[in-house]
Amino acid sequence: MEGFRSRRRFIAGAVCPRCSAMDKIVVDLDTDKRECVACGFSEDRPQAPAAEEVKTRVNRAAARRVETTAEPVRLMDPSTSPTNDPGE
Repeated sequence: MEGFRSRRRFIAGAVCPRCSAMDKIVVDLDTDKRECVACGFSEDRPQAPAAEEVKTRVNRAAARRVETTAEPVRLMDPSTSPTNDPGE
């Protein structure tokens, strides 16, 4: 496209690693390149390695889960408890 300009956005609160100027960093949304408009510093966005999913109780393998057996619960009436006998 003729006359096409890259989409650039300022990053609020970003500090330039070279001149320490705040709010002077722009990011090109098409190339992910960042640049300081105060001192001319520029660099490509670092490519992060693929992050491994954090293991949780929800996504871990079923073989590793510890299953507990169900046990019946016995309800007791506190008024019939021998420790609560008013005659003692």
